[in-house]
Amino acid sequence: MPTQTVTTDFSDYIKKTAVTVDQALHQFLPSEKTAPATIHKAMRYSVFAGGKRLRPVLALAAAEACGGDPAKAMPAACAVEILHTYSLVHDDLPCMDDDDLRRGRPTCHKVFGDGMAVLCGDALLTESFLILARTLPTARYKMESFIHELALTSGSRHLIGGQVMDLEGEGQALTKAQLVKIHKAKTAALLTTSLRLGAMSVNATPARLEALTTFGNCLGLAFQIIDDILDVTQSTEVLGKTAGKDAKVDKATYPAVVGLDASRKEAATLTKKALAALEPLGTKAHRLRELASFLLVREY
Repeated sequence: MPTQTVTTDFSDYIKKTAVTVDQALHQFLPSEKTAPATIHKAMRYSVFAGGKRLRPVLALAAAEACGGDPAKAMPAACAVEILHTYSLVHDDLPCMDDDDLRRGRPTCHKVFGDGMAVLCGDALLTESFLILARTLPTARYKMESFIHELALTSGSRHLIGGQVMDLEGEGQALTKAQLVKIHKAKTAALLTTSLRLGAMSVNATPARLEALTTFGNCLGLAFQIIDDILDVTQSTEVLGKTAGKDAKVDKATYPAVVGLDASRKEAATLTKKALAALEPLGTKAHRLRELASFLLVREY
């Protein structure tokens, strides 16, 4: 797998963007004092548990890559992060992936109980659309376009559908094609939508939106393959979540289906395709290029 030197400038960009996103999330979300307080404490506990803020970074970088003002994409960026957090809260439940640790802290249901965690996820999902509704329409994209984009991605055809296939695939001898279908639905779809919503927020041309869609599909699949690899090769302390858990529940993963070496090669190939897709966007897409290269060699 190729190495990538992460410049100080890029590292600063990621840190500063994450801080800006957190500031916006603090403003968008109800305070802990808002009644009923318990649900809002659970929501904030889950949202501000840390994390890469990858999805909002993609949305904001996509806006910049299309020559627009990233600030216009902030509601969409926060909406996808809130929706992503909901999916993690529900994924961690005992009836789903059953994990006690997320981002180095006890999961929502371990702190607030199973019932409150279910409601927390429900509330975050709903809140994501409330935040997205703050997005200003553009000449090409009206509010219904933004709502349709996020609703389609988060529903039974993609995110939830991917989780269904993932659960049903446990203990099954899945093919590589079946595994790719799960990863595209469960991971790549929301990463791609993050890029698309960011681009749509600044009135991206159809050609630029298509380029970012191709980039997102390839990047999303590469990202999940690396996640599968890290689950096998890293410790719980490094990952911030329970390592080796996929193997324990006999979950279909890339290393399990094709092996570690083939998985690494596949991730590198997909990253190369993702970078090639950005060519029509020119130099304005440099942050997306850096991000794709960085994600390929990440260790957590």
